[in-house]
Amino acid sequence: MKNKNTLITVLLKGGEKMSNYEAIKALIAQTSGQKNTLTIPKIYVELTGDLTTALLLNQIVFYSDKSKRNDGYFYKTYKEWEQEILLTERQVRNSANKLKRMGLIETKLMKANGSPTVHYKLDYDKLVDSILTKCQIRFLQNVRNETDKTSESLTEEYNIRNTTYNNYIVEIVNYLNDVAEKNFRHSTKKTQTLIRARLKEGFTVDDFKRVIDNKTKEWKHDPKMSKYLRPETLFGTKFESYLNETPVEQNITRKAARF
Repeated sequence: MKNKNTLITVLLKGGEKMSNYEAIKALIAQTSGQKNTLTIPKIYVELTGDLTTALLLNQIVFYSDKSKRNDGYFYKTYKEWEQEILLTERQVRNSANKLKRMGLIETKLMKANGSPTVHYKLDYDKLVDSILTKCQIRFLQNVRNETDKTSESLTEEYNIRNTTYNNYIVEIVNYLNDVAEKNFRHSTKKTQTLIRARLKEGFTVDDFKRVIDNKTKEWKHDPKMSKYLRPETLFGTKFESYLNETPVEQNITRKAARF
């Protein structure tokens, strides 16, 4: 068995021999580069739905711009297509027919160099319209997707906030019942509305508890005022005023200090 490092006979201009590695390296260098690269715009793939047709469309666009004929046609033999973009005659025929059905090209069999050859003509206006339509659909889809995401986000945020508010309402009403020895229900719509309104204004659960503590100490043992230890009075429009009142004990302490 020959050693893998055995020299292969690859003659250069000077008649020198190269190793396997050097030969492969030279081959890669010769076959690489822009002229040996096939590039297909993504929009053509999206329009046609397959790489083969997109590749043919890309070349037709390229050559249509270079056509010297007044009618806009140019010709390519199937052999030339195969050499240039590696598509067989069958692939070119199928892709050309697909582009014709899409209204993007026209074909006509005319003589070239004395032989009947397929000529191709691009419908620029149709291509531009198709691209704009595709881009518009994509834009609308993106807008719709973003709208859906925003809607989902808002719905999720609302659900979280609603759950949080419900928990706060239960906590506040239970605290009022414990401190003032009442039996109010946290499920009452009016009570929920009042508490939610104050929470949306930025007041906290601790603020509610402070108001409950202050007014309970002031009214609980007053026969005329004890009946006002209720959600509609405590959590209504005077809530902020109640919150900023000085607790009863402090008032008593100050009065005692004067004497």
